[in-house]
Amino acid sequence: MKKRVLAAIIIAMSVLAGCGDNAPVNSPVQAVTPEPSTENPEEQSGEPESGPDASGTEETVTADGYITNGENHPIGERTVVDGKMQSYLTGEWKDADVVQRRNFAVMIPNNRLKVPGQDYSATVPQHGISQASIIYEAPVEGRITRLMALFEDYDDLDVIGPVRSSRDYYVYEAMAYDSIYCNWGLAVPFVAPIINTDRIDNISVKLEGIDVGFGEGPGQPFDRGLNPGYDLEFTSSMNIDGYTKGVEKLGYAKTYAEHGRFEQAFTFADEGYLATYDSYPDATVVYPGGTSSNKGGYATGAKGTRESAIRFEYNEEDHQYYRYQYGAAQVDADNDQQLAVTNVVFKVCTGQVRGDEGDYLLFGVHGTGKAYVFTNGKVIEGTWKRDSDYAANMFYDQNGNEIVFNQGKTWICCIWDEYEQYVSWE
Repeated sequence: MKKRVLAAIIIAMSVLAGCGDNAPVNSPVQAVTPEPSTENPEEQSGEPESGPDASGTEETVTADGYITNGENHPIGERTVVDGKMQSYLTGEWKDADVVQRRNFAVMIPNNRLKVPGQDYSATVPQHGISQASIIYEAPVEGRITRLMALFEDYDDLDVIGPVRSSRDYYVYEAMAYDSIYCNWGLAVPFVAPIINTDRIDNISVKLEGIDVGFGEGPGQPFDRGLNPGYDLEFTSSMNIDGYTKGVEKLGYAKTYAEHGRFEQAFTFADEGYLATYDSYPDATVVYPGGTSSNKGGYATGAKGTRESAIRFEYNEEDHQYYRYQYGAAQVDADNDQQLAVTNVVFKVCTGQVRGDEGDYLLFGVHGTGKAYVFTNGKVIEGTWKRDSDYAANMFYDQNGNEIVFNQGKTWICCIWDEYEQYVSWE
């Protein structure tokens, strides 16, 4: 959510805000190319403007050019304007072809490893991850977390990786976004009965338990050679050219409309609006695993300190949460860019250990449960609901109102309910 609006557009939005609450709200910037303004917003408008929004609440234009109370102005019916369309995954304006094609979800490790010759540990270098629109994180065996990154903007990427193995709860979450699921390996007893059916389109490495898969090497979707010097399991990657050819070879539907399963990702505030949630508590440093050592998956390191805790730190200047783990910023190895998102979600799920099959975990990602949504430096406690495999994750406040997200990327942490007590923010 980095775009700013010109003063003339802000005035136009104030007029559009007079529409009834039940009417579709079209984007107030349809007539312009959705690019950031290079002018100083304060010079454009002088004193902050204000006026009533559609629900009668006072509107204010912030110093960086946003109209507040965006929760009352979600994106309505999406339309193509000058070849652009508002993304289903981020709410931002992107090329219409990018928005309408199906995203893919790829499994990425998040291990902490010993660095040769040094006295500290580091996360496996992850390549391409800063381009993901949504990142889903959940614990796996060993009580570490693994990531599933959803990509819609990938034309400028060459490879993504490392690529790791699948667990069934990730597959079920990918279904909610009509993703084409990409993995290298799987927990066979739990994933094979799903992935070997038409319930989920997938691009996988041909291994035991995979009925339809690809080999590795030149011309294939997957290859080795990433992260030289690391263990073999962290050297795997998926190349975009091979992925595209794999989708073509398997005859998968390439657009949401063609496949017909996509409902929605999230409800976003419309262009130029900011969902402020002024009456809710501040949350500018967010800890999915708290700040003391525990076995909930979001480890804080051996010392269990705030410095080593997995956390998101809010920056009020750009309205984004920056990711830290294991005592350092988490960055993309390709561009050294720190991972940052506009929304962070804690989805509290029932969990258990599948003791009969080793240390594999099970999480209930269907049904309903508690949720914490962090946006614009605030926390909204409420519930999540998901009715079926292909239903969207819906998030509601404690009054039953749907929570409107701010435009931009989203990070979803699956929190094992047994360890919800450790969740904290400040």
